[in-house]
Amino acid sequence: MSVADKTRTWWMILRISIEERLVYRADFAMTTLMQFIPIVTQIFLWYAIFEGAKKDKIAGFSREDFVAYYLLVTVGRAFSSMPNLASGIALQIRNGEIKKFLIQPVDLMGFLLLTRIAHKLVYYIVALVPFVFVFYLCRRYFTAGWPDVPTFGVFAASLIMAFLLGFLLEAAIGMIGFWFLEVSSLLFIYMLLNYLLSGHMFPLDMLDALPGWVRTFFDVLPFQYLAYFPAAVFLGKVQGEALAQGLWLQLFWVFTFFMVCRMTFHFGVKHYNGYGG
Repeated sequence: MSVADKTRTWWMILRISIEERLVYRADFAMTTLMQFIPIVTQIFLWYAIFEGAKKDKIAGFSREDFVAYYLLVTVGRAFSSMPNLASGIALQIRNGEIKKFLIQPVDLMGFLLLTRIAHKLVYYIVALVPFVFVFYLCRRYFTAGWPDVPTFGVFAASLIMAFLLGFLLEAAIGMIGFWFLEVSSLLFIYMLLNYLLSGHMFPLDMLDALPGWVRTFFDVLPFQYLAYFPAAVFLGKVQGEALAQGLWLQLFWVFTFFMVCRMTFHFGVKHYNGYGG
């Protein structure tokens, strides 16, 4: 297949995926608003913590910073979360649907990536108004103001890499289904670590109280680049050498898990026995 033929094929897959999601996911706007409701609880919680601690800042975050942080983490999670991706891949392996990617000139990883890109594009097209509305209402919590153009560009780049990293992490877990037909236990462990170490529960700056080697260990893991790192970039909590190092590490993990997915699929196909229909 020539490059032009491949381009037309991928464009057709992307276009059809977008059209499908525009038809049946008009509920994105309402569900997006619902996702922000827990932020109200977080506001009350952290205001109570600050009142009890009698401090203006905790781990370098003011009470306004905490609210802004959780809003930005919601954005990061919307990019990096991949619902049903790993379980869907394992299910295709288990029931035999994976065979179509072995006999047709369509790459499994490319197909899955395009469908996820379509999903995110439609999500943000439909959910843009709720996001703008919520951020406008909460604009006073961004006490440092909006970042300059270069910082915003780095923030956007970190979100794109967060999307790729989230996709590749879950795809790698799903492809373990070539050897273990059920990956739900592994997926549960991954989701637990993701929730704790991606910064979704609390800013990872609060881990500075731990021994230095523990914080260093957590810093080199890929999880923080799914949510914490983009939010920290936007808020100016990561700058200079630390910012450059963070971007390189994020890119490193994207490349690493890309190779993991390719190798897992390559050896998984050799191990695949073709059970199911």
